[in-house]
Amino acid sequence: MSDASATDRLSGLRILAVDDEPDILETIVDVLDGATVDGARTYQEAVAFLEAHTYDVAVLDIMGVDGMELLNQTVALGIPTVMLTAHAMNPDTLKASIEQGANSYLPKEELANLGEHIADVLEAIEAGQSTWERLFNRMGRFFERAFAPGWRNGDPDFWAYYYGPVM
Repeated sequence: MSDASATDRLSGLRILAVDDEPDILETIVDVLDGATVDGARTYQEAVAFLEAHTYDVAVLDIMGVDGMELLNQTVALGIPTVMLTAHAMNPDTLKASIEQGANSYLPKEELANLGEHIADVLEAIEAGQSTWERLFNRMGRFFERAFAPGWRNGDPDFWAYYYGPVM
């Protein structure tokens, strides 16, 4: 998906972005051009935003803002949610994100591609396709490099379902 079509897809959406790092929130606002982005730096701020507004998408940092607890709330509200992480980038948080109902998982080093990523997630949902299959098709090599060799061996059935067969 091109940057232009991602921008078109995001136009008019209301997105909740939660991260304890002000520079990350600023970057999220910049890369999600066309969307209205509410940025929260704490769990409490995020909850207040969730109580006051309706969102089309949530982008939640895993660390520093209790992102996994916020994920429970966004899922309960039916908000497509992308988990964002740097320090918690590991197979366990990836698996927990999937199990708790997130729609995707993005390393912060891929933040410049967040608009395209969200557009792809929304397109998959609308088409009734797996958001995880799309993520792993697009970023599988990234995860293979980022995680230790054999990272899917601990739960091959789980990973085979979402990622494909463990070789």
